Amino acid sequence: MRLGDDIDDYCSRCKRGTDHSVVSMLEEEVKITRCRTCDSEHKYRHNKGSKEMTAKEAFDKVLASVTGQQAAIPEPKRKGRKRS
Repeated sequence: MRLGDDIDDYCSRCKRGTDHSVVSMLEEEVKITRCRTCDSEHKYRHNKGSKEMTAKEAFDKVLASVTGQQAAIPEPKRKGRKRS
């Protein structure tokens, strides 16, 4: 790994894992990265914190942003037997 190399990392501004560039290193360890989507710089997070959305969650989020409505919150899964 060298300065300027591409690396995957979690961007807190974009709220997802995106392509980053290595900005700072200490010996062989990456310390700071820059998001190639929004240009924000942050500590290297080892791509932790990234939770991939399901297709339905992504669709609902986009639909909510277009219509100006809040995305529906999924109902919690219930444990136990099904009722007949």
